Amino acid sequence: MPAESPSTTPADVLRATRQRDSLDKRGRVLSTVDTMLQEGEPVTFAAVAKRAAVSTWLAYAPGVREHIEQARKQQEKASARDLDSGRIVSPTSTRTDLLLAREEIRRLREEVHGLREGMRLQLGRELDHLGGHDLRERLDELTQENHRLAAEAREAQSENRILNDRVRALEDDLAGARTGLRRMMREQN
Repeated sequence: MPAESPSTTPADVLRATRQRDSLDKRGRVLSTVDTMLQEGEPVTFAAVAKRAAVSTWLAYAPGVREHIEQARKQQEKASARDLDSGRIVSPTSTRTDLLLAREEIRRLREEVHGLREGMRLQLGRELDHLGGHDLRERLDELTQENHRLAAEAREAQSENRILNDRVRALEDDLAGARTGLRRMMREQN
């Protein structure tokens, strides 16, 4: 440390040290904001203060506040562009997909039920019109038809399971999106 001049008081030394410390902390905050922007991490006053290891008060100080607000606006514009371009799926779009998947599942269930009922009625009508000697032959045909329909039913159930899994995944995505939105709103407030 350079020799102090006789006119330098301890208060002057303390003031100079505090100024250097303040400049260092402000530099860390500005650097942290730039890093968070590059990494795509949401920029909030509290997050910047925590990551830069400074007080939240400093994040709101003149000169620093403006830099953080500018970074937040930049991220908002980027988010709006991503949403408009379709790179990010909106919660409304996710809800619509979920509703469409549920409607498709309901329709498939009704279709399977209708097919089963129709086959039952058709088999009953055909049995009424057959004679005793054709009955054995017709029973074999019906057994084969039953196997084919059972395979179709298994396929429909498999498709139904896939759609149910998709609905669950979409519900999970929606829940995650809601949680993220709540977190983002809390951070912004």
